[in-house]
This record gives sequence, C-alpha cells and structure tokens, in this order.
Amino acid sequence: MGIAPILVVDDEPDMRTILSQTLSRSGFQVESASSGSEAVLKIRNNKYSMLITDVKMPEMTGMDLLVMVKRISPQIPVIMITAHGTINNAVKAIQEGASDYLIKPFSFETLQTAVKKVIGNSNGNGRKSFSKNESRSTTKPIITEDPHLLELLELAQNVAPSSATVLIQGESGTGKELLAGFIHQYSNRKDGPYVAVNCAALPENLAESELFGHEKGAFTGALSRKIGKFELAKQGTIVLDEISEMPLTLQAKLLRVLQEREIDRVGGTQPVQIDTRVITISNVKLEKAVAEGKFREDLYYRINVVPLTIPPLRERRGDILLLARYFLDKYNSMNQRKLTRISEEALSLLLTHDWKGNVRELENSIERAVLIGSGAVVLPEHLILGKVEDAFKPALPSGVKVGTTVREMEKELIVKTLKEVSENRTRAAQLLGISIRTLRNKLREYKRELA
Repeated sequence: MGIAPILVVDDEPDMRTILSQTLSRSGFQVESASSGSEAVLKIRNNKYSMLITDVKMPEMTGMDLLVMVKRISPQIPVIMITAHGTINNAVKAIQEGASDYLIKPFSFETLQTAVKKVIGNSNGNGRKSFSKNESRSTTKPIITEDPHLLELLELAQNVAPSSATVLIQGESGTGKELLAGFIHQYSNRKDGPYVAVNCAALPENLAESELFGHEKGAFTGALSRKIGKFELAKQGTIVLDEISEMPLTLQAKLLRVLQEREIDRVGGTQPVQIDTRVITISNVKLEKAVAEGKFREDLYYRINVVPLTIPPLRERRGDILLLARYFLDKYNSMNQRKLTRISEEALSLLLTHDWKGNVRELENSIERAVLIGSGAVVLPEHLILGKVEDAFKPALPSGVKVGTTVREMEKELIVKTLKEVSENRTRAAQLLGISIRTLRNKLREYKRELA
C-alpha cells in the first residue's frame, strides 16, 4: 500500500496474533511488540504509519505508552484498545492525542474501518483530509475527520470543476454555506465572483428585480438600470440559500433561467445570456415541501443534479472534540484569553450533548465558555448547554416593593450582576445582554446621581 508498517502492542500473544493477521489480510504491513518498552524502542529506531495498543498492560500501560509516543513522534496516530472502557477513559485518551478508542469486544470490520479512517486522515494512503485549513477557500475551513463527511467533501471536490447545479441539504448549523464556498473554491470559477443570496430575506415585491435586475423606468422608483444577482455572478457562482422560501411565482422564473441559461430583466425587451454556476441550499427536505405543494416538483428535479446532504453533528461525534479545540483556539486568540484545555468533565458533556443546533451551537458554546471562563481550563459550568437564555438570566431581587421604579430595578440588577462577577464589566455586560458601552454609560449616570 506504499505506507509504513502498523505497530501492534499487546502483552497477550493471542491478541497480538489476531490483530496482526486481521490487518495483514487487509493489506497492511504489520509489526508487533509485547510491551510498552519494546514498542518505545521500535519507535525510536523505525518508522510506523500507526500504533495500535492495548491499554491494560504490566509495567507500562497503554496510556503511558501513548504519552511517550507523542513525545517521541507526535505525528504517529494511535488507536487505543481496552476491555475496560468508559467515557472518561476515552476522553482522557483523546486529550492525550489518541486518534480513536476501541472497546473490546469489537469486530474485525470495526478495527479495519477505524484503521482506514485514521490512516486516511493522516494522508498515509493518499486520501484527502479536510480537517486542516488545506482548501483554497478564504472563508472558514471545514473541520472534520468523519469518514462520511470526508467522502462527501471528496465528491464535492470531484464535481466542483463542472457546471452542474448542486443542491446542498442539511439541518441548520451543519455548515451548508461552507460547503458551497468549498465547491466554488475548487471549481474552474474560483477567480470569478461568489454571490450568496438568502431567498427568505428577499422582499417578495422586489425579489425578481434583486435576482434578475431591472431596466430604468420598469416600475416606480426604478431611476436607473439595476444589475441583478445572476448577472453579478457572471463566470462565477451564485448560491441560493433557503431556496424553499422562494415564492412559487419566482420558482417558475428560476426554472426557466436554469433551463435556458438566460434571464429577463424586469422591464427589459431582450433576454440576457448568463454564465453562472448555481448552488442551492435548503435546511428543510425539499421532497416534503414538494409533497406539501410548497415547492415546484419540476424545479426540484432541475436543481437536484448533484445532491449533497451534510450529516448532523450528533451523527459524527468524532468531530466534536476536534471542533471544540479549534473553536477554543479561535476564541482565545480573538479575545486575548488563555483557556488552554477543556476538562474531562466538560469534554464528557460535549460528547453526550444532542447538538440540535449542530456546529453553530457548539461554536457558540465554546465562545461563551471562553468569555465567561476563568483560569486555564474550560469547566462544565462554563458551557451552559441547557436553555441559554435562562442560564444567563440573573436572579431577580426578592421582596420587590410595590412602587419600585423600573429605573431603580435596572440599577439594582446591574449592581448585583457586577458584584456576582467580581466587577468584571465585560462579563457583566454579556450576562445582562447589553453592550459594554451601554453598561459604562449606565454606571456614569449612577455615579452622577451620587455626586
């Protein structure tokens, strides 16, 4: 396969043999070691594409070996195997740099899948990994090590050079806009304009003009010619987000544009040829919208040339820790904070949360943790994974007297909140839901009243 051998480490001879034979039958070169110390010696003197180690071993445990390996050769991916697995052990292994964690008993297929996934993500077999900022996109990178999403990205990259219409579907917060940008950056139109349109935000009476443009005098207020979004995206890409919200009358005109590759400006006398790649996005299932009569069936089939559906975060939990670390670094840098790691308890919460808001919800949670956290470690109480508005609602003073003015209540709430956060104005403003500038102005007013 053109890659270095896999090193299997287990103190039980039978297990070493089974693992080695299974991997050999899958086409991998395999070497083995009967102890952690033997494995360390081999790693110091040889090159390996991966380490697979049992956790429970005498003298040097698998966790000890993991730490040692990451010091000697940080780039070697490590898969941990144990019969005594718990979520906390898995979190600890991932914290120390393990790529995966398998709990006995597991099938040969499970092992093979884990190995191919990890080697694929490390580019050992030439497979593209998009977990780093490798794409040519100037927008946010797509962070993933999930095999299904990686396959989707490979498919998107393969179809990107074509002019085929793409339909991207998925739940809110999964990264559909990022995938659209990814396709544009890998297309032959990457040097052309990238025009994104939110169909739900288009005023219904002006939607046609916004998309296709209008001529001077076409309607009251049309004082000059306006070039629409489709023309602005000439030799580039136009992204129609939330396309399910497009009015049915406009859907009919869009269908003609896609079929004829030309648009009619409002008030125009001649059609205008367009050379634009169209990507559509929907966070609702368009098949259901068609069945309910809310979306034209013929338009659905016209835009569904290349369908791409992004899986929700709950179906790719292996990405949760990867994304959490990425967002932690990002918001530490943006806010000049120094929360360097996430506690095991907090990681456990992240791994078991439903993430109905997907990656966007995770990003918001980590940003919030960076803003309200103190010290160097993100703790469970910093994540606030329940109902956020309730968590940020400061307790109201008890025993409020009849006749207390709103201004007096406001002042008391601000003073109490500042006291709770040790006079940290930035944190207090965040909790109160106001800007730091507004908080400063309020405090100046109170100071003048006392003067």
